[in-house]
Amino acid sequence: MSRCIRYIPPEGSGLVEVTCRTLQGRYLLTPSDELNEIILGALGRAQELYPVDICAFAFASNHFHLLLRVESTRVLALFMCHFNSNLAREAGRLVRWREKFWGRRYQAIPISEEEAAQVERLRYVLAHGCKEGLVERLRDWPGVSAVRALLEGEPLEGLWFDRTREHMARRRGMAFERLDFATSYTVKLAPLPCWAHLSAEEYRRRIAEVVEEVENQSALHRQQLGLSPQGTVAVRNQEPHTTPERLKKSPAPLFHAASRKIRGELYAGYRHFLAAFRDAAARLRAGETAVAFPAGSFPPAAPWVPG
Repeated sequence: MSRCIRYIPPEGSGLVEVTCRTLQGRYLLTPSDELNEIILGALGRAQELYPVDICAFAFASNHFHLLLRVESTRVLALFMCHFNSNLAREAGRLVRWREKFWGRRYQAIPISEEEAAQVERLRYVLAHGCKEGLVERLRDWPGVSAVRALLEGEPLEGLWFDRTREHMARRRGMAFERLDFATSYTVKLAPLPCWAHLSAEEYRRRIAEVVEEVENQSALHRQQLGLSPQGTVAVRNQEPHTTPERLKKSPAPLFHAASRKIRGELYAGYRHFLAAFRDAAARLRAGETAVAFPAGSFPPAAPWVPG
């Protein structure tokens, strides 16, 4: 199945939900203290190099979700390329995985400006770990999550390791400690666009309401099934190279919207964008050189030149 053309509505909040899964759904991101600081360090460094607004995030054992507010598909691509490539190398080094790390390119789904749509995606991202029955409370998740930072202002600090300098020092026969070539980075959180006008206290109160709702619904679901949370120890003890018995493979929507009207408008804008892109691509394949692609798109490579 071909990938969708990357697209962000030109008139909108620029809020997208980014999802990326490990190869075959393997538990290569099993939470640990060392991996947690690596994830936050890579995320903080990517944010400093390619500024984006990070509203929320959650890292499960085999995938992650980010709520980002970006200016364009180009900024998003640069940010995700830097973050995914460096996280893959560092996490792969940690769990001794030398093969391809991610199953496919990240998927970015634009979210409408509707408050209901943005809050629903926030609820979905923060619910990870609790809705699957792994932990009782969202604060108990042993992996990287924005929950405690949003509720309590906990700093999101991680480490970035300069492997180039480590390699040079090793070649010179120099002895060094683990943190000698490490730099601390802090992930900065931004509010949801629909709640950007709220005070810090009111914003935190609404986040607390979302968290409480998720935990109550998860507790009710476990009670109906007669299940108890697996707990943080069971999560940390997952074997990173194993795969889950089943993987969620339902098709993802092109957009997240709360109303049929807004969803229809978003799809109409995408169809117009896609038609312009395909027309320009066809003209490029036919040999035209002065071809204008729609704004915000990634033109394909030039056609093959015979001879």
